[in-house]
Amino acid sequence: MVTRMRHGWGSGLSVLAICAVLVGIGSAHGQNAPDAKAPAVMELREPDARYKADILLVVAHPDDEGAATAYLARAIDEGKRVAVVYGTRGGNGGNEVGTEQASGLAAIREIEARRANATLGISNVWFLDGKDTAGQDVLVSLANWEHGAALEQLVRLVRLTRPEVVLTFLPGTFIGEDHGDHQAAGVVATEAFDLAGDPTVFPNQVAEPLRRLEAYLEGLRPWQPKKIFYFPDAEREDIFKGMGPSYSVKEISKSTKKPYWRASLDAFRVHQTQAKSFADRLDRMDDAAIEKMMQADGWADEQHFVLGKSLVGGSVTSPIFENVTSDAIPFRRAAFTVEAPQGDIALTLAGPWSFYEEFRAAHQLTQLPHPEPPEIALQENTTLIVPLWVRNSTGEERVVKLSAELPQGWTATSGTGTVKVGAHQTAGTRVEIALGSLSDKTKGRDSAQGVTVKAESGGKSVGEIVMKVELRKKALPE
Repeated sequence: MVTRMRHGWGSGLSVLAICAVLVGIGSAHGQNAPDAKAPAVMELREPDARYKADILLVVAHPDDEGAATAYLARAIDEGKRVAVVYGTRGGNGGNEVGTEQASGLAAIREIEARRANATLGISNVWFLDGKDTAGQDVLVSLANWEHGAALEQLVRLVRLTRPEVVLTFLPGTFIGEDHGDHQAAGVVATEAFDLAGDPTVFPNQVAEPLRRLEAYLEGLRPWQPKKIFYFPDAEREDIFKGMGPSYSVKEISKSTKKPYWRASLDAFRVHQTQAKSFADRLDRMDDAAIEKMMQADGWADEQHFVLGKSLVGGSVTSPIFENVTSDAIPFRRAAFTVEAPQGDIALTLAGPWSFYEEFRAAHQLTQLPHPEPPEIALQENTTLIVPLWVRNSTGEERVVKLSAELPQGWTATSGTGTVKVGAHQTAGTRVEIALGSLSDKTKGRDSAQGVTVKAESGGKSVGEIVMKVELRKKALPE
């Protein structure tokens, strides 16, 4: 009886009665079904809704999210889902708390980043495998990030999170912090925006595995985000005015009952390795004193974005989510060409400056603000390297003379003089300039000084490069 009870036979029904009931059920099913042999309808699975994002923020280091957290707090109040991707774990940063550096510091900063995002309610946080690189050259950062691998990882995350809007750093070289990793985040995010919808890009990601244990086909689907916006990593504001929407950070959050700038501040305080002394200072202040300090330091300023592109229309300064719906939109690839410099012999600026000129054309971003002439801020008494392309489109070898016009006290240490360029050749060279010292006349952005590199061939000018250079007490290396 115990065994029968365990199997449901102890309810008082005989085995014969049970069989009769089962036969009756089967008979009734056969009478009601239009086709007793029709197979059951199999429900196909949808992408995992837990990771769907309305906004994907792409930045370089833990604490970089602070460039957008006030707006993210507003967006979350409005019901938007947010995910964050970091290009690096910040292992090359400072440490105000302990002795850990390099990979040990990176492990700590990853936890700080997750906790900082958690203060806003953001739990979907990913890290690429880029190496934290201290410098201003985006090409060096992209190399240290293993550009192709980083792009593949980010395309995967775009396809996984299916964002409507991407927010990231403005890709460009400006006088400002101008961190190469910040620029790299903007470059890779832009590339992923333009490639994630293309089913021929990283096809292993969008292929369905044919075998249950197939380990390399991922079953994602192509996804085209609808808009991409940038925030500048520069001091100047004049060339960004009116290039995108602006948001007040002084409005009160519905969820926290505090201004949105306070959400940004509270998240930043979690990054103890980078800001313990700042956080300790805040701990000794009341709310009124904190607000006064934040007003003075710019934390309470409006938050400005630069529109990169919108695939769903709208004006440049219209709200970020104008015309955005949850419906998928088709992928399209626009054609582009790179024009060769004009003339038999031509001199052009190389390095990150020429890269960005071609990058803007390739990604239909020619409207993005960029400084003219090109500019950079460097530490006093260091070296400015002016990278150059010299193009000879003739059928004969040519001799080109390079010279430099410099501010007083600056010296060209190498690269000037004559160079030979072969027929139909584009050759790289560089002029190195020893910079002078700061003086009262060379402090601040308005005191940026001009550097001109000139090229002559056959007694005729074949081009010149003009740059603006600001000297500082401290600056990232070029």
